[in-house]
Amino acid sequence: MLQPKAMADLPILPGSTVVVRDARSIYNGYKGFVQRISGQRAAVLFEGGNWDKLITMPLKLLEAV
Repeated sequence: MLQPKAMADLPILPGSTVVVRDARSIYNGYKGFVQRISGQRAAVLFEGGNWDKLITMPLKLLEAV
């Protein structure tokens, strides 16, 4: 019987939904969409009501949803 993949095993690709997992970041717990990846960093688009914000952060701080 196949076991479900762990959340950490999901690849982070452009178009993926991710959550920020960094206790030191003001974006900790925010959910966003990966727009592009360059090296070990990803540009993540956060949308919230009447605002949009594009932030570049290290991939190691992101968790695929």
